[in-house]
Amino acid sequence: AEPAALGEGKRKKRKRRKKGEKASGGEAQGPAAPAAPPRSPQEFSSNWKALQELLKQKANDSDKSLSTCQTVTKKKQLLKAGKSREVAALNGNGNVVNSKSTNETDSGSAKDSLPLVKPKLKGVTTDKKLNGTKSKGKDCKEKKKSGILKEKSDIKHKRRKAEEHTEQQPTEPEIWFDDVDPKDIEAAIGPEAAKIARRNLGLETGQSKQSVEQVLVKEKASEGLTRAVAMDCEMVGVGPKGEDSIVARVSIVNQFGKCVYDKYVKPTEEVTDYRTAVSGIRPENINTGEAFKTVQKEVADILKGRILVGHALRNDLKVLFLDHPKKKIRDTQRYKPFKQRVKHSRPSLKLLCEKLLNIQVQTSEHCSIQDAQAAMRLYTLEKKKWEAAIKNKS
Repeated sequence: AEPAALGEGKRKKRKRRKKGEKASGGEAQGPAAPAAPPRSPQEFSSNWKALQELLKQKANDSDKSLSTCQTVTKKKQLLKAGKSREVAALNGNGNVVNSKSTNETDSGSAKDSLPLVKPKLKGVTTDKKLNGTKSKGKDCKEKKKSGILKEKSDIKHKRRKAEEHTEQQPTEPEIWFDDVDPKDIEAAIGPEAAKIARRNLGLETGQSKQSVEQVLVKEKASEGLTRAVAMDCEMVGVGPKGEDSIVARVSIVNQFGKCVYDKYVKPTEEVTDYRTAVSGIRPENINTGEAFKTVQKEVADILKGRILVGHALRNDLKVLFLDHPKKKIRDTQRYKPFKQRVKHSRPSLKLLCEKLLNIQVQTSEHCSIQDAQAAMRLYTLEKKKWEAAIKNKS
């Protein structure tokens, strides 16, 4: 009977001990007790929280050298992983469990069970890397497709340009410009349009002289002498190498561009270089020309008391052995406002006409009449200012 009573007493003590443990709420067994792996959803959620804190600390230490773009992508990855873990933390009934841990045993088990959760995260990152490579592959394919499409569009654009270029050439009714240089029409529209314009003007080839004359010569104007006249001379070469110059032609025009004097001059010496490419002088022109002294006297009579206009007049007066008062000379090469406009210290007559009159002269052989007309037109362009400046100086 005694052993039975003792057995009942032991049983009662065991029951009391169990009740005491339940009442204490499952206190920690002590530091020596080994931590068991997490089993309940609450333990898993506390594990995940502790792991997140550790990852944040590591990210703050190691990501200082990384760019802001990389840190943002890492945070996004962590948030996505957290959401997947939160989805996993469900009851058997399908209800979400609170992620807050209230027991000390949860925190302890989280620290001890960190190695168990890490391999899962590695799997997640590798999956994401795989997804990244897949997306890169898709991007490469898309880039290739876009490159092919661009090449196709470029080819189509080139074809369209070629078709536009090979469109029907303009017909005569479409070209109706009256006072436009055919060269300008050629630059703007094309050679076919320039041909039509030249045909309409009666100039099949070469420069449109008619349009140049319209600029330089005033129609229905006086053909006599005026207060101002312009002169130009053509010269040929004499001497061993043709370096010295003598006069071969003299042309004078009035203020309206009308020619009042034009004569070829017989050479006083043997001509060694006719300079035909520039001067336009040929042997037959000067062999039947006027005597030098006659031309010299006639020119001197015309210039007497008049304003003399020209370009580089010093050379023209030198070959004629004539002199003229400086106050009466208007040299377009030495006029300062012209120099400033074309930005040249010694501008040529061709350059001045291109820049100021928008015409082309001296394109091939020079013509002394046209050169004199061009100089006069430049003078009349600035006549009022030019004369006012000379009055102020005097």
